[in-house]
Amino acid sequence: MTTVEGQLNPYVGTGSAYRRVDVETQHEVEQFLFAEAQLLDEHRYVEWIELFTEDVHYWAPTRMTRTHRERDREISDENQAAYIDDTLYYLKGRVRRLTSGISWSEEPPSRTRRLITNVRVTPGDAGELAVTSNFYVYRSRLERHEDWFVGERFDVLRRADIDATGYPFVIAGRKIVLEQATLLVPSLSILL
Repeated sequence: MTTVEGQLNPYVGTGSAYRRVDVETQHEVEQFLFAEAQLLDEHRYVEWIELFTEDVHYWAPTRMTRTHRERDREISDENQAAYIDDTLYYLKGRVRRLTSGISWSEEPPSRTRRLITNVRVTPGDAGELAVTSNFYVYRSRLERHEDWFVGERFDVLRRADIDATGYPFVIAGRKIVLEQATLLVPSLSILL
């Protein structure tokens, strides 16, 4: 497992594409991700924001088209532009805007459907889990506008007290890699 300063780094490959984790953990992680998708599709943002840790990094870097030779070169995270590069403070600001009724790009709100697939779980350091998943987010807005977002997510999950929170995990990190190199959407106002 790749670590950075003793912490799980979900942004670096983990070797083999095959992951081995017990069935119960796999099921728990999948159900957690499906529940998160439901919260977002139902616009339950206040509940959704509670799924994140205080030290979360929520990041969606821009995509760069590269040749075969260029593709294997590492690009440092600090030098990469991003659509979203948020801490919990800024995520809470997004939630405040979306729930205020004055976010012009989401008034009336978009109708969304999130599909989460190919969930792969890798146990990491300090009990954290590195979770990779694919997603498809469909957005319908107003009468005729439609968008879709396709990509891969890299999450770091930490165990939570399910009796206290209602969920078995909290999200300590998320990297969203969109397949589109250029987003042809009027706004990225929905949460991925």
